[in-house]
Amino acid sequence: MPEQTPPILRYFKFGHLPDHLRSVSAPFADLANQLVATLPPGPELSVALRKLLESKDAAVRAALDLPKES
Repeated sequence: MPEQTPPILRYFKFGHLPDHLRSVSAPFADLANQLVATLPPGPELSVALRKLLESKDAAVRAALDLPKES
């Protein structure tokens, strides 16, 4: 029986973001999906995904402070 996709992956979606934030968020989504595809489910994967999500959120917030391109 195939494993279910972890619900946390929904927080890594980035298609709704403006381009300048999408480019920051996308690599985190790629890594999250790679981790889910290659690691066994369990508490350590959950922790890895949660911490990656925290890091993604911080990076996106940091990108909000970038100067606007005219």
